[in-house]
Amino acid sequence: MQKQDIRAMTEPQLRAHLDELGLPGYRFKQIVKWLNAGVSDFSQMTDLPLALRQQLSERFFIPGVRIARKWESKLDETVKYLFELQDGETVESVLMSYKHGWSQCLSTQVGCKMGCTFCATGMGGFIRNLTAAEMIAQIEAAEKDRGIRVSSVVLMGMGEPLDNYDEVLRFLHMLKEDGGVHIGMRHVSLSTCGLVDQIYRLMDEKLQLTLSVSLHAPNDQIRSPMMPVNRKWPVDTLLEACRRYAETTGRRISYEYAMVNGVNDSDACAYELAGKLKGTLCHVNLIPLNPVDGSGKRASCLKRIQSFQNILTKSGITATVRRTLGADINASCGQLRRKADREKSNG
Repeated sequence: MQKQDIRAMTEPQLRAHLDELGLPGYRFKQIVKWLNAGVSDFSQMTDLPLALRQQLSERFFIPGVRIARKWESKLDETVKYLFELQDGETVESVLMSYKHGWSQCLSTQVGCKMGCTFCATGMGGFIRNLTAAEMIAQIEAAEKDRGIRVSSVVLMGMGEPLDNYDEVLRFLHMLKEDGGVHIGMRHVSLSTCGLVDQIYRLMDEKLQLTLSVSLHAPNDQIRSPMMPVNRKWPVDTLLEACRRYAETTGRRISYEYAMVNGVNDSDACAYELAGKLKGTLCHVNLIPLNPVDGSGKRASCLKRIQSFQNILTKSGITATVRRTLGADINASCGQLRRKADREKSNG
């Protein structure tokens, strides 16, 4: 019999499996308690009889992650993890310290299909989707490693979350469960490069999370060469979906805008962007580009970023410049995995 992922089951499914074993109801509660505590092996469920632990290990497995590598910033408390999954694939995650607590940036896929030209993850291609349990395991591993509690999460690591819609949605529901990591939706930010059909699906869920849209350009002429997804869903189509999303959910959209020198950082771009966003519920997050080997792109200078921000602000658009964390450890996702893969190839 092929082992099943016990954390991928709904509660009714797990109850049904335990009923097959003839177990009393209280055993279900004990097992769920241990799963929520983040155990990685059935042997750690110490209040279960040894025979039962062996039965469970024969039928099921508990997906987890192993810290394959860890980089700690000397500039701040940022920690970047390279997590190894059970099949040997690796994903990255970044733990960041803010005044309001610890926030963790999570991966949702091994690699990515989207092919954005400024992104290290996309350069490595796509391998597979992560399961909801593998996303939860990233949080549990970081909490255990640092002895802290993660209070907010950002789905902005490796992969496009809305390209793994069903597992991401399951993760979001698992996130809220009592006894687990227990993080509310208002402390979740989900980033997308602009899969318009999936934005409408997510809108219908009416979740109170923050939708972050990687926009990076005010028009198709600039965005399409940077982001191939724009050829299917152009800027105006994406912005209309975002407007409807904000109106339906009552949650403002956060537009991510990587400032790339000489590409999308002109005053003309700022005025065009302001005109398209005017009157909508939104916030623009200006991000100095993280340089990626082989991309040939550089970050805009501080003076140019400030000019861009001032134009947006004077036009009535809330705009901030993202604080750079973990700059000394390549904290933007995809770079550590690429380095590890190159070392494997050369080794």
